[in-house]
Amino acid sequence: MEKKIREKLSGCTVGIGGLGGLGSSIAVLLARSGIGRLILADFDVVDESNIYRQQYIKTQIGMKKTDAIRQIIEWIDDRVQVDTFDEKLSGTRACEIFEDADIVIEAFDNPKSKADMVGAVLKNTGKKIVCASGIAGHGPGDEIVSKKVLSNLYVVGDGGRGIVEGEKLMATRVAIAASKQAHLAVRIMIGEEE
Repeated sequence: MEKKIREKLSGCTVGIGGLGGLGSSIAVLLARSGIGRLILADFDVVDESNIYRQQYIKTQIGMKKTDAIRQIIEWIDDRVQVDTFDEKLSGTRACEIFEDADIVIEAFDNPKSKADMVGAVLKNTGKKIVCASGIAGHGPGDEIVSKKVLSNLYVVGDGGRGIVEGEKLMATRVAIAASKQAHLAVRIMIGEEE
């Protein structure tokens, strides 16, 4: 069974917009799951503050996130085809970049960027998209759930819990959401989630 699933995933392509705490973790999880191709987009560089909740390591500080995550994925499995775009995505550009993706994953911090990309992909491509919302703080991990909200839109999150004064994004909670996004994408690609 696992061999059949890995064979199916090896023929799939996933697009990820944003390579921060969510996106870098999702990319690593999908590479470890046997995905064939990743299309990754982010405009930022690895900063020391990223080390505490993202997949990057200290020697990558100052690198473009696209280059750094490509390096990490090559260390994990050099058979994964990684296409990167070092740019800030608009909704229109996301549709172009992720044209060949079987599924698109939104992993942005900025609410406007989230809405712009998700809206454009839903309106113009018909592709299934998995996004995240409401993952801040250090509340219980079991509050983070996956929901199908439209025929091709899935949301992972806690239903809108915002950051409380003094709270920060916690690596553990971000990792839970990233794992749920990656797992949901795998289930969709192997036909176990509609």
